[in-house]
Amino acid sequence: MDAKVTLSFDNRVIQQAKQYAESQGISLSRLTEILLRKLTTGGYHHIEDFPVADWVNMVSEGEAAYITKPKSNKEIKAAYFKSRTKK
Repeated sequence: MDAKVTLSFDNRVIQQAKQYAESQGISLSRLTEILLRKLTTGGYHHIEDFPVADWVNMVSEGEAAYITKPKSNKEIKAAYFKSRTKK
């Protein structure tokens, strides 16, 4: 049984992924399903272990960038002081 899900991606990546999926004779939904199935059933312990880099490079320009929230000054200071007290 299929279920619907809403995801947000950069428009450029979506267009390139659609073109790639079309060239493979599948829909973007199926392509996403295939990738998620491989990720969740492949025994990967970390996302970095998943060999998605080749596919990402095919459908996007350049390396994939993981965007993380920058640490606040409070978090930076706490980490610094914690590292200094371990000596």
